[in-house]
Amino acid sequence: MNEQEFGFETQAIRSQLERTQYLEHSVPLYLTSSFVFEDAEDMRASFAEEKERNIYSRYSNPNTNEFVDKICKMEGAEAGFAFASGMAAVYSTFAAFLQSGDHIVSASSVFGATHSLFMKYFPKWNIETSYFDINKPETIEGFIKPNTKILFAESPTNPAVDIIDLELLGAIAKKHNLILIIDNCFATPYIQQPIKWGAHLVVHSATKLIDGQGRVLGGVTVGSADLIKEIYLFSRLTGPALSPFNAWVLSKSLETLAVRVEKHCDNALKVAEFLEKHPSVNQVKYPFLKSHPQHEIAKKQMILGGNIVAFEIKGGLEAGRAFIDKIRLCSLSPNLGDTRTIVTHPASTTHSKLSVEERLAVSITDGLVRVSVGLETVKDVIADLDQALS
Repeated sequence: MNEQEFGFETQAIRSQLERTQYLEHSVPLYLTSSFVFEDAEDMRASFAEEKERNIYSRYSNPNTNEFVDKICKMEGAEAGFAFASGMAAVYSTFAAFLQSGDHIVSASSVFGATHSLFMKYFPKWNIETSYFDINKPETIEGFIKPNTKILFAESPTNPAVDIIDLELLGAIAKKHNLILIIDNCFATPYIQQPIKWGAHLVVHSATKLIDGQGRVLGGVTVGSADLIKEIYLFSRLTGPALSPFNAWVLSKSLETLAVRVEKHCDNALKVAEFLEKHPSVNQVKYPFLKSHPQHEIAKKQMILGGNIVAFEIKGGLEAGRAFIDKIRLCSLSPNLGDTRTIVTHPASTTHSKLSVEERLAVSITDGLVRVSVGLETVKDVIADLDQALS
């Protein structure tokens, strides 16, 4: 049977390193900082990159290689590089290509740390970012300048769960010769593969659903081999590499990604349907609710709606804080994609350092609550949200 014919789950489980002489069934940990050479010629050829082999774990390691190989197969990518965290992946992916004087066009609804990179740190190097309204995709091309190099978006977005048409972005990037980078963290490669729609690079925070149990940090970028080569060369010098242990954990987690995500999404849809009917809620955003503004786009490019539900509580900032204080079962944490349901109030926590205007620009209202729906019995999660809203 041709390996390319294998299904998603089979690829996730059966893509493994070659067995050692001990014929282990489960891939072992390679906790080593470096690797030895057979002779002077082997050392020379290895550093000259005339052969593919592990040299130093900042460059590559068997465990990180296996993890990256799995993500590449899931996303339909040619190559990839694994990082110590999701933000290490985001920063390194941009930094590998940007030079002073370059310009980024990005969706306005992005993760707070990514927003800070764009607005606080990149300007120090004369790199400018222009935001487009995710609800007005027809305006995107108006932001493109002669020095624009990268087009960037999250879909679904964090934390407002907006959806952008990836096919449209792919067409714009091709027309204007831009590098299209998509943060696919909320969807995972099980739900959505942006490369199919024209993305050149796909970024993940593996800390989230890919790990799935809140244990380790990790990030990964995959895409075309020529672009990944630039990211690799930048990253082997700057040192944001994923540890072998974390790579081993994440690779094991991928074996159960499909079954976990299916249940996450089933629970999330039920939570979203409950919240949509609640009298204390102004609005609910979940991609597979028909009321979501980009529902049809979501159905086109996603097979499921994801595990994140965003909703707006009536009463604004104080109502949001009061809701958080009344939560009993669900966890209060900045993480997401865990087995445990996590509730976050972005305006008073993760995005509290932004001004009201800045928060609104990225679709965060004072009463917005983000729920990362876990794998608990869903009626128990709904009961906790219900009592906290009352």
